[in-house]
Amino acid sequence: MFWFTVVLVVVNFFFLALGILLTDYAGAIGIEAHKDELFPKIAMQGNLGIATSLFFLLGLIAAAYSSADSALTSLTTSFSIDILEIDKKNAKSQEKIRKKIHIIFSLVLIATILIFKYFIQDASVIAKIFQFAGYTYGPLLGLYAFGLFTKWKVRDRLVPYVCIIAPFLSFGINWYTSTYYNFNFEFFILILNGGITFLGLLLLKKRNHG
Repeated sequence: MFWFTVVLVVVNFFFLALGILLTDYAGAIGIEAHKDELFPKIAMQGNLGIATSLFFLLGLIAAAYSSADSALTSLTTSFSIDILEIDKKNAKSQEKIRKKIHIIFSLVLIATILIFKYFIQDASVIAKIFQFAGYTYGPLLGLYAFGLFTKWKVRDRLVPYVCIIAPFLSFGINWYTSTYYNFNFEFFILILNGGITFLGLLLLKKRNHG
């Protein structure tokens, strides 16, 4: 894990450097593009030749299919086994349920792509993904921190309610501060969300009797 952290920092540094160089190159050849549009426009409209455009398109399709396939497989397996517990059913029923779940998640993925394309008008998709992740990963962060830094036992049956309420409270707080104080938590919504979850778990701490 430590070596992976080091490698990740180095790789991110090179990608940031590549972004700066591509931005400079785009300005030099008169291409007006920023964020997610930068790389595609340089590849398709730049002076790099038809071969570069072709390889970029093939690479983009390959990466998209690979990521989508991995995500759909993971979601299908996790939901089928952890939620529906199909491993306790016979082989024929397992196959039928997995196919249905796979189709459902495929439709959800398509709907998500369409929502980002037509309803969430933002130049940087990855920024929006991280913003949404702040609401979905916040409870996980709070749970992890609570388990890591404390040894207290909580009332388990109430924990899901805390994890559901925390994102809504975070959204409400962010809306209030944005509206009345012109302060938006943006990516720090993850910390706020995790902190609310942590505090909620503290309230669920079991009392020691005797």
